[in-house]
Amino acid sequence: MAEQQVGQMLDAIGLTADIDDGDMAMDAIVILKVIKADGSVHLVKGRSDAVDWVTALGMVTAA
Repeated sequence: MAEQQVGQMLDAIGLTADIDDGDMAMDAIVILKVIKADGSVHLVKGRSDAVDWVTALGMVTAA
């Protein structure tokens, strides 16, 4: 499995977020439900470059 950017994929599945005009995203964590070519289903986690494991844990816990 190779890492790839998922922005267009998230747009294609209609991902939205409740943000106000002028808000700026600082970090992101994404959990994707992926169906592989063989039909198996997996969960995949992605995060922005600046997110370490402690920040990721805190963000998921707060969400």
